[in-house]
Amino acid sequence: MNTGAIVHIVDDDAAIREGLCALLSTVSIEARAYASAGEFLDIASPGMGGCLVLDVRMPGMNGLELQQVLNEREIRIPVIVISGHGDVPMAVRAMKAGAVDFLLKPFNEQDLLDRVVAAISSHNQDSRRDQEARDAAARFSSLTPREREILAQIMNCQHSKGIAHVLNISKKTVDVHRYNIMRKTGARNLSELVQLCLMAGDVV
Repeated sequence: MNTGAIVHIVDDDAAIREGLCALLSTVSIEARAYASAGEFLDIASPGMGGCLVLDVRMPGMNGLELQQVLNEREIRIPVIVISGHGDVPMAVRAMKAGAVDFLLKPFNEQDLLDRVVAAISSHNQDSRRDQEARDAAARFSSLTPREREILAQIMNCQHSKGIAHVLNISKKTVDVHRYNIMRKTGARNLSELVQLCLMAGDVV
């Protein structure tokens, strides 16, 4: 089950850190452990992959405070919170702050593995979608203002004759702009152009 991703474990309890690292190694998932939030922040950076398994209650900076710093620094790694029974309200606050899951100690080992794999998979999918959106948006970057106007009309289900009427230009001019839009974006047909535009987001 080698995902190629790194699971970062932040817990002040050495036994839990060692146990989680050993557990993840049994399924060939690389794990790195940190005794405090500060240790993890020393290596954390935007765009990092994998996921973070985070103890919610720690001395010094707790899990919630670490989450806040990660959000401020735009570090979007998925967070799985682990907590004791008395920390459930704090774990719920962590979920509201963006954690993807939480587990109560003591937890089932397979349950943890399943949630780690799900978090990594979801993060990878989100990263791919973000990259696809950036790639799609780049295809529209060279459109002129008039071409963007016509693209907006195309997205509004207008045909060339209708676009010509709305913009008060000739149908032939519309067809030339449509051709240029298709050429610049690399779209092979209208369906692909619409899909690209939807993927790119705010381009018209």
